[in-house]
Amino acid sequence: MILFPAIDLKNGQCVRLEQGDMARATVFNLEPAAQAQSFAAQGFEYLHVVDLDGAFAGRPMNAAAVETMLEAVTIPVQLGGGIRDLATVEAWLGKGVTRVIIGTAAVRDPELVKGAAKKFPGRVAVGLDARDGKVAVEGWAETSQVTALEIARRFEDAGVAAIIFTDIARDGLLKGLNLDATIELAGRISIPVIASGGFASIEDVKALLAPRAAKLAGAIAGRALYDGRLDAAAALALIRSARAAA
Repeated sequence: MILFPAIDLKNGQCVRLEQGDMARATVFNLEPAAQAQSFAAQGFEYLHVVDLDGAFAGRPMNAAAVETMLEAVTIPVQLGGGIRDLATVEAWLGKGVTRVIIGTAAVRDPELVKGAAKKFPGRVAVGLDARDGKVAVEGWAETSQVTALEIARRFEDAGVAAIIFTDIARDGLLKGLNLDATIELAGRISIPVIASGGFASIEDVKALLAPRAAKLAGAIAGRALYDGRLDAAAALALIRSARAAA
């Protein structure tokens, strides 16, 4: 189980949104590279980065900030937001991103995901962000008519590295992960699933390490890390001890 600290980029700054609303953004760090270094120094193994402006624009918008982060840390980085074609996938992987996350295009253009995953095995993830069970696209500005499970099943044999499942209703609100829905999704597909949206406290870490969550590959924590509700050292120590006991 990997705990991914989230760095969301808006106008070159590190922010957190509430329920994906760009008008409800809190700036937590003016220097994303410094934030990335801080997470690496705390012992995190893998960064989760989202280009929020890119998700709305449909193309990378915070490339400079991402590139400074890639130069600043040696731990792997997974990146989403505005990745809608193979050229963008190739460009980011070439610049040092370990894994790209395709969201909107996974709904609109599943062949892109399949082609990218075939060309870059283990380096393409799919981001499924659900509102009332239906997947939202275009930076969560639009809701589609398909469920996360329907889309996830399209990629069962495509070589996708992970499905990142976000409950939009909880995102940024510190209400706790929606583990019931996430575990149900993980139980119905073979692709590893990462939980996202609402991570609130050490109780979420304990729930992720419980036997019923054994199929989950990890979880993403954002606001709880920034405002101190989640003690990074305590969370990582719990995860390490669980691994040692496994």
